[in-house]
Amino acid sequence: QVQLVESGGGSVQAGGSLRLACAASVSPSRWNCMGWSRQAPGKEREVVARIRPGIGQTWYADSVKGRFTISQDNEKNTLYLQLDNLRPEDTAQYYCAAGHRPSVFACMSDSRLDFLGQGTQVTVSS
Repeated sequence: QVQLVESGGGSVQAGGSLRLACAASVSPSRWNCMGWSRQAPGKEREVVARIRPGIGQTWYADSVKGRFTISQDNEKNTLYLQLDNLRPEDTAQYYCAAGHRPSVFACMSDSRLDFLGQGTQVTVSS
């Protein structure tokens, strides 16, 4: 059974940093699309960042480019998201997602993919 377990969320002030982790129960190499999505109260879930496991190619939503960094540790089956220079509008539940998609566009446009974790809360105060 595939499990994605997120950790690392918390409450910080604007300008602060957090590092989220996603531990997968299987090797991420079985997927060609993996990454992070988020959902703020009253809003739809949106894609934040994606990575192609094993290759390391990355993509980011325009709202987080230059502030967030996605990375992977294949030996630990773990995906990370470094969040720097956080803003109040980054407040949301952050989810780890994984799956197969036939194109980069499909990978970046699907906020859920095939497997989705339970999420970790990030709260940024001004």
